[in-house]
Amino acid sequence: MDYHKDRFTDFSLMVYKDDVLFAVLPANIAGEVVYSHQGLTYGSFVLQENAKLLDAFEAFKALLNYLYSQGVRHLDMRVIPAFYNLMPSDELVYFMFRANAKLVKRDALMVIDYRHKLRFQKNRREGINKAVRNGLTVSVDTNFEGFWNEILIPNLKNKYNVAPVHSLEEIRLLAQRFPQQIQQVNVYKGTKIVAGTTVFLTKTTIHPQYVSANTDKNSYGSLDLVYDFVVNNFSEGKWYFDFNTSSEENGKLLNSGLLFWKESCGARTFTADNYVLDIASSKDLTLPLL
Repeated sequence: MDYHKDRFTDFSLMVYKDDVLFAVLPANIAGEVVYSHQGLTYGSFVLQENAKLLDAFEAFKALLNYLYSQGVRHLDMRVIPAFYNLMPSDELVYFMFRANAKLVKRDALMVIDYRHKLRFQKNRREGINKAVRNGLTVSVDTNFEGFWNEILIPNLKNKYNVAPVHSLEEIRLLAQRFPQQIQQVNVYKGTKIVAGTTVFLTKTTIHPQYVSANTDKNSYGSLDLVYDFVVNNFSEGKWYFDFNTSSEENGKLLNSGLLFWKESCGARTFTADNYVLDIASSKDLTLPLL
């Protein structure tokens, strides 16, 4: 996370059990609020694989008591979507329930399950055929600069008046540090780049972090082609393909256009939750047992 450390006041925590690292919380602080790190797409309360529920609860209590001792009033916590976990791990969701934490956000994520993969629908297959007829080619390469400067930055500027979360220099740095986990896939017509995606790969999931195409995307079929390639090319050993959120306004508004497009690729819905917890009222939390 050090590449953007100037943007956040780090407050990441580690919890130990018998001198062995048991849990981590990547976090930053702003005023009297600690956030599961706002510089990470998914950063939350992460447990070692041997963690059992009651021990995890004690670790969570220790974390809350430490936050209270530091004058923190609220904990703003994202829950990692279940499909990114290597094994069942809903401990945090249960703790949030017991602590009467407030659910402040629930996003709808469109995800392909490779174990129950659905075929691309007719309109998506027509787009792929159109791309083939137009002579488009797909390449896994290191041309981040072409994608950023010719496609991604102009599109985000023109459509939303925003810039990518990562600068070109930052994404290059991350790709150098994680060459197996970050891949650039570009679509060309001849030598001209017409579309692309920067793909993040985890142990379970394929996630296109950025996807964009030039103004000829509908006539070329370039987006259909690049998605078809990424869905299939990196699938070995993966369980899921994450299209990211299709909701806005903290999950209260669904983007019907995105839903239609992603579902026509075979995606179905997972959710990603965000809670806010009052530290003072939660630090003495207990788990009554039979």
